[in-house]
Amino acid sequence: MTTMKRVLSVASECVPLVKTGGLADVVGALPGALAGQGWEMRVLLPAYRALRPLCADWPEVFALDDLFGGRGAVKAGEVAGIAVLLLDAPHLYDREGGPYNSGGADWPDNPQRFAALSWVAAEIARRGLSDGWRPQVLHAHDWQAGFAPAYLAFGGPRDVGSVITIHNIAFQGWAEAAMLSTLRLPAHEFHAASLEYYGGLSSLKAGMVTADRITTVSPRYAEELMRPEFGMGLQGIVAARAAEVQGILNGVDEGVWSPEAEAVPYTATRIKGKAANRAALCAEFGLEEVPGPLAIVVSRLTDQKGMDLLPEVLPDFIAAGGGLAVLGSGDPVLEAAMLDLAARFPGRVGVRIGYDEGLSHRMFAGADAVLVPSRFEPCGLTQMYGLRYGTLPVVAAVGGLADTVITANPAALAAGTATGITFHPTDATAFAGALRQLGTLYADPKLWAQIRRRAMAQPVGWAASAAAYARLYDSILRP
Repeated sequence: MTTMKRVLSVASECVPLVKTGGLADVVGALPGALAGQGWEMRVLLPAYRALRPLCADWPEVFALDDLFGGRGAVKAGEVAGIAVLLLDAPHLYDREGGPYNSGGADWPDNPQRFAALSWVAAEIARRGLSDGWRPQVLHAHDWQAGFAPAYLAFGGPRDVGSVITIHNIAFQGWAEAAMLSTLRLPAHEFHAASLEYYGGLSSLKAGMVTADRITTVSPRYAEELMRPEFGMGLQGIVAARAAEVQGILNGVDEGVWSPEAEAVPYTATRIKGKAANRAALCAEFGLEEVPGPLAIVVSRLTDQKGMDLLPEVLPDFIAAGGGLAVLGSGDPVLEAAMLDLAARFPGRVGVRIGYDEGLSHRMFAGADAVLVPSRFEPCGLTQMYGLRYGTLPVVAAVGGLADTVITANPAALAAGTATGITFHPTDATAFAGALRQLGTLYADPKLWAQIRRRAMAQPVGWAASAAAYARLYDSILRP
């Protein structure tokens, strides 16, 4: 029997336990994907208030009496096939609100809260659990786990490899320099080549300078992060460590996101069900059966996602016969702008403020296209859902969007490889041109069907990415 190698994944969220964004989907998908590659992954998460009842009867496998102001105990259990370690530290995590904030304001002790998560991860890597399990690799995700590789590096011994994955470099885990000792970081490491960051501390930078490897969630994003317009102050570190930086695309759960699993199922070769889903979607949003393409937006409503461009480009798209259904929430100004579009174009634009997982499935099942005009996008899952459902992505050519969508230019159309439309730069002129192209392609039923079939055949699952992570872990195993 082959002995499974062991990796500890450290994160602030994980599907199906807690989710605020795509990070949770990735953390939840990796354990199952890596099992087939010979790696046993356990996921360490904070025991937020909603999770404490879940682990109340789980066995305690690790404990520290002084964890940044109180006792912390790690409980081990299994949820949806995932081996979960919950860090139960009520003084840090047992509170109302979200994982990072309450009422829109960040918790003032977030540096300590997530330093504690990182500290426990490094201690587990160093000492192991009481059940005998000890990881050979520590995998930290984003700023919330950024101090984990640093604590491991500064505390020794270095017999466990470490990786940090940057899901979004815009969030960097800032703390004041005066917190250096509070966060149990060595004073002699407070310099520009190590922990110091513009006069303060960044947990993300700490992980980036101490981990054995840095990964991003798409190859294009790894390249982009070396440029000032994308690197957000950390581009120098990415460039300096370029040989140790790797972009590995995220994947989607093809069992969960499958047109064959929807209420009215369909496939690339039996597509009739999509027309029925389109009619149902129009009815649900109070839309007319538009003569042109029915597009959807399923997104956070922020400038980063390019949502501010919609009011400028949409009138011409509507005039050309298109329709739009929007599901999302975010910036109150953009929420109001979306509702204004629905009021200006009744029967052609429908808007739901908020998020509804079931509704998002129905939207992908019924729409012709999904719009993703992001200014930057580390990976993106929305366009992959679109490919899976034959809902052609219209995306800005950035990050993972550019890595996953083959644009319908003349060469790709001639070769039969196109799977959607990309545009650059992310501005109203380029976006409007992409929407005109969408209408032109939709008006040619034979060509549209060919592109849709190709999109649905595109691999978007975890197989290739899991194999890439396994090779990465193997490369940093200590003898």
